[in-house]
Amino acid sequence: MNTLEWPVALSTGCFYRRPILTILDAVHAAGFRQIEVCSFPAHLDYHDIAAVKRAGQRLHDLQIDPVSFHAPFADRIDITSFDPAIREAAVAELIRACDSAALLGCTHVVLHPGPEREGRPPEAEFLQHMHHAADSLNRVAARCCELGIQLLLENMLAHLLFGHVSDMMYLLGEIKSCEVGTCLDTGHAHLAGEMGIVIQKLSGHLKMVHVNDNKGQRDDHLPPGDGGIDWHHVISELRRLDFHGVLVLELSGSEHESSETILARATRARDFLHQIASTP
Repeated sequence: MNTLEWPVALSTGCFYRRPILTILDAVHAAGFRQIEVCSFPAHLDYHDIAAVKRAGQRLHDLQIDPVSFHAPFADRIDITSFDPAIREAAVAELIRACDSAALLGCTHVVLHPGPEREGRPPEAEFLQHMHHAADSLNRVAARCCELGIQLLLENMLAHLLFGHVSDMMYLLGEIKSCEVGTCLDTGHAHLAGEMGIVIQKLSGHLKMVHVNDNKGQRDDHLPPGDGGIDWHHVISELRRLDFHGVLVLELSGSEHESSETILARATRARDFLHQIASTP
């Protein structure tokens, strides 16, 4: 009988509007010993070094391993911009986030390689965006290496700039300053209708999987099994490709829900993954 051979972590993004120190004890009580830390300011202001140190100390006390830190993403954080001042500010913001990730004790930083902007411009303009992104990512990756953490690029939603897996593979090839890995977001891959292709293409660099489901229409961040993803296939492919990494439950959570309700959904999702892994 097979068992799930990878640790299952919880992204604290489901608590993104609640201060991290208010939810860690409940996360620990729910049996999670690994987390990905959300960078939303209301959750953890990574600009506030004292707050980051307090969070890191509490994680240490609870023996919770912060396996990753999700870098911030917003329209203003555009490493592809034609404006050098905007690019410089974006790189500085991401490096600041990486510094805080290291202070927390994280071993990985997950980053969206492009801005949260829809559409693909004309080819010459698109290639210039790619050039700027590659230059910026080399700088962020170099800082991660100095800090002893690994940068992971996440496959983005298909309608966004750099939303195709081929774009991400190109950027990976352009990063020369340090070894960079990838994070597979199952929900994004499912919405693109390319789950098998994405897993295959990312496999040589794959260090982490963001586990979430959807029904093929929106990026719902449902628990696995509540949408249309074939999880038997996903687990089978990860095994076939000899994946060694962490599964991170990246689930939705409303500020109007209790922590108990959100964590009950997370534990159900974790149990579902174990069940799928043990089913022939």
